[in-house]
Amino acid sequence: MDMSNGTMRSDSFSMGPATKSFSRSELHGPIRAKVREGCRKRLPEAQQGVLLLKGGGPFDLYSTDMEAIFRQESYFHYLFGVEEEDYYGALDLRDGRTMLFMPRLPESYAVWMGEIKGPDFYRQLYSVDAVHYADELLAVLKGLKPPALHLLHGQNTDSGRYTEEATFKGIEDFTLERETAFPVLTECRVIKTREELEIMQYANDIASAGHVKVMQSCKPGLMEYHLETTFLNSCYAEGGCRHAPYTPICASGPRCAVLHYGHAGAPNNKQIRDGDIMLQDMGCEYYSYDSDITCSFPANGRFTEDQKALYNAVLDAHSSVISAMKPGVSWPDMHLLAERCILKGLKAAGVVTGDVEEMLSACIGALFMPHGLGHLLGIDTHDVGGYGPGLPERSKGPGLKSLRTARGLEPNMVITVEPGCYFNPALLKPALEDKAQAAFLVRDRVLSLLGFGGVRLEDDVIVTESGARSMTKVPRSVEDVEAVMAGAPWPRQ
Repeated sequence: MDMSNGTMRSDSFSMGPATKSFSRSELHGPIRAKVREGCRKRLPEAQQGVLLLKGGGPFDLYSTDMEAIFRQESYFHYLFGVEEEDYYGALDLRDGRTMLFMPRLPESYAVWMGEIKGPDFYRQLYSVDAVHYADELLAVLKGLKPPALHLLHGQNTDSGRYTEEATFKGIEDFTLERETAFPVLTECRVIKTREELEIMQYANDIASAGHVKVMQSCKPGLMEYHLETTFLNSCYAEGGCRHAPYTPICASGPRCAVLHYGHAGAPNNKQIRDGDIMLQDMGCEYYSYDSDITCSFPANGRFTEDQKALYNAVLDAHSSVISAMKPGVSWPDMHLLAERCILKGLKAAGVVTGDVEEMLSACIGALFMPHGLGHLLGIDTHDVGGYGPGLPERSKGPGLKSLRTARGLEPNMVITVEPGCYFNPALLKPALEDKAQAAFLVRDRVLSLLGFGGVRLEDDVIVTESGARSMTKVPRSVEDVEAVMAGAPWPRQ
């Protein structure tokens, strides 16, 4: 834990012994300074006022009074790190002062939810300049006499949904400005600070260890959800990571070809068979920062020749992309590199035939990898900033249209590298009947592999000043995967 003279700092975050501990002020201080600088650059000095955000509230399940576990709204967490519901947060662009506005809770709250703490406790905990009650918001803001209130208003390019603006009784008394906060906060979130990267590395360390436990516990006869529970228990018990940032994908055999397997229609409920290939896409989050890792391996611990050939095709794409990544590189170019590597591997395995570049032009790569190569990662699994004003537009071509960003790489971006190769009947059966595409497909081999499933390998990668570095620490080579599944220690001794 963060200790100073033998005592824990009042603004520290930790989930207990052996988990990562850090100072909120050291994390959020540089973030607030970066956001303030970005806003001031876009606004004339006379128009610089107070940036106001509304935090998340409770999530009730349908018409019931049952609440889902609370997770803070991402932009609010980014600036303030508040873990409680129904807060407002303000950053004065003129002098950099930060304020929180907390709900005034009834006395009955203490009976059901625990001790009611006052503004001074939260002022120290969240390292802000002042904490007031939410019913004092109007009076406090009027006292600041801001030229404008800068509100968060913008559209998420992955979901298509808009942010929820802060509002309160009396807001109409202020000049409201909605053009600045969203692009500045979004772009700031794309480029991580050193402190953010350290937290994300911790989440990767914990999730990597969880994936290794899954590999070592897997055997034919188990249910897919047995592996899901092994992973989730490892991340929470060993790392204090309570939340899975997305529904775990624990697929076996043919279900590995279903890209987002694991949801309501197929809740990781198949029994694992001897000879199945496994695809495990699972991550954890710590202090709302996510990891997102995918491992593929044979259920019985030994690759068949087909499994080895297709696995190595994906591994070649995975390694080649990470080696080629550096600032200025186009992400769509990396996607095409991955397709090229996979097609070469498929050709060597006798699944496709012909010139690889001609196959790329005919969109054969998208038949086997219909999703994008990877996505930005941070507080959200599909993190913000992929598309927007001044950035490259989304491609309309197969495969490329599924990329969640088309921008060039920059230092301290974190992006997933997750090439995959799938034998999905919904894509390949029609292609076998299409004259142009069928010319590149070896029909008998494709038909024989329609029940194979698929392989995906995913690392979380930091773009550095001169290249890229993976934060993910799982066995990748065929030899390492088989050794770990046989009980060898990992990392290698």
